[in-house]
Amino acid sequence: MSLPYADEVAERQFSAILWDFGGVIVSSPFDAFNRFELERGLPHGFIRSVNTHNPLDNAWARLERSDISPSEFDALFAEESEHLGHRIQGREVLSLLVGTPRPRMVNALDRTRESGYTIACLTNNVSVSRDDGPDVEASTEVQHILGKFHHVVESSKIGVRKPEPRFYEIACATVGATPSQCVFLDDLGINLKPAAALGMHTIKVVDPDVALDKLAELLKLPL
Repeated sequence: MSLPYADEVAERQFSAILWDFGGVIVSSPFDAFNRFELERGLPHGFIRSVNTHNPLDNAWARLERSDISPSEFDALFAEESEHLGHRIQGREVLSLLVGTPRPRMVNALDRTRESGYTIACLTNNVSVSRDDGPDVEASTEVQHILGKFHHVVESSKIGVRKPEPRFYEIACATVGATPSQCVFLDDLGINLKPAAALGMHTIKVVDPDVALDKLAELLKLPL
């Protein structure tokens, strides 16, 4: 496969492609949430509704910033969910976070990197030990995928999370690009809105194939 010439890269509008992980590169944990709710007889969307209450400082947000430990999250999420009508231990939610890789998305990572773009993963994640629950990044397959990125920006390591504007500022500094030079793919509109406000070109991933078709058209690159 031929690589782009240096002058072709220099003339591009975009230099960096930024990808969310869960819900974009791998299947969404929301699918697992839905199955869990169905099995337990819980209202559809209940777990997500817990996470939307006090979204900037609830148990989930605090865990993704590493403000609390997984054991603290276990108790706090149980309290928050019980307050809304159904008690769920936080450790049960953590067990649902492992997604299935999407082959076409993984191939797109290779294709954009080979074509000279800087690619980075922008992920709200949690840091857990084996005693606390499953390590969602422990599998060999997931580690192999993460190794394809030039950079991985993790909320649990930098202490801020999407959709906080500071997260995107750190991401731009990490990839060495201005917001207008970045394309960002995420499955949540709440995460895309501040990125767009900074000047990034955003693509919402609802149907992965549709999202990649939009990216291919934008970059004029078959994906």
